[in-house]
Amino acid sequence: MKAEYFKHILEFKRPGGTSRGVLREKETFILEISDGGKKGVGECAVFRGLSIDDRPDYEEKLQWLCENIQMDAAFLHRELTAFPSIWFGYEQAVLNLKHGGKIYFPSEFTEGKSPITINGLIWMGNVDYMQEQIQDKLDQGFHCIKLKIGVDWNAEYKVLQQLREKFSEDVLELRVDANGGFTAEEAKTVLQQLADLQIHSIEQPIKAGKHKEMAALCTETPIPIALDEELIGIVDFNDKKALLETLKPQYIILKPSLVGGFSGSDEWISIAEAQNIGWWITSALESNIGLNAIAQYTFIKKNPMPQGLGTGALFTNNFESDLDLKGELLYFKN
Repeated sequence: MKAEYFKHILEFKRPGGTSRGVLREKETFILEISDGGKKGVGECAVFRGLSIDDRPDYEEKLQWLCENIQMDAAFLHRELTAFPSIWFGYEQAVLNLKHGGKIYFPSEFTEGKSPITINGLIWMGNVDYMQEQIQDKLDQGFHCIKLKIGVDWNAEYKVLQQLREKFSEDVLELRVDANGGFTAEEAKTVLQQLADLQIHSIEQPIKAGKHKEMAALCTETPIPIALDEELIGIVDFNDKKALLETLKPQYIILKPSLVGGFSGSDEWISIAEAQNIGWWITSALESNIGLNAIAQYTFIKKNPMPQGLGTGALFTNNFESDLDLKGELLYFKN
């Protein structure tokens, strides 16, 4: 068995606005494992500024994996605990090596028979740009839209108000993602305003790590709170369990590249379900390689909620896609 990797810089078609700043490019690494004439491909999608493995020795560790690819998976997992995106790339490549083609999890999805329902993502920008994106998603037939908020709340609130005036919650589900953009005091007001507009949920209203404030918000909130950045860097099972027991969110959001791949996501799901906490899966600006793997995994988890999967359409230099979006339904190209 042999392994090698190469770097790929994904270029945004249009800069993507978040409360953490504007994204113009996304660095990623493609891992290839070959054995007996077969090849498996995975993506190590480090997210600079967000991943716990955004470290100077990232490529050094990736090279270490290639040099030690013959070692058993349990050993590699222990060594890669602090590098969730590298472990995730390894998981993908091994599964692809096993199943061949572009397959990671064979299912009715990969047979082209059943799709995944996804939400439409609206990036931050001026009001005209956000409304333009929203109209585009509505025209495509989306029934669930997620808006990035937390930069200019007054303007963002007006957009949400206008949307809700046109479409009731029965017709259009609205989710918002603050990426930690509010203070705890601001969040209390924002949560009530969102509740008045029948918003489905808010992701990460305040910055991760403020456990006392977040626990209070989750207890008192008039709408569901979903945590995603809060999960990053928590790798021990007991620490994960303790975090959810302390914060008691209504939902958690799983980004496999950031939480330790498929195995890390499975662990979070098992803990959340034991505590009656809901969950859904979201991609994190992976290329079409990682996105394909995440979509296949998402399908086998059988969560009926709209999932937060990208479509690969954000980048000018993406790899060929194995996915096909028809309205809000994501299909595998069989």
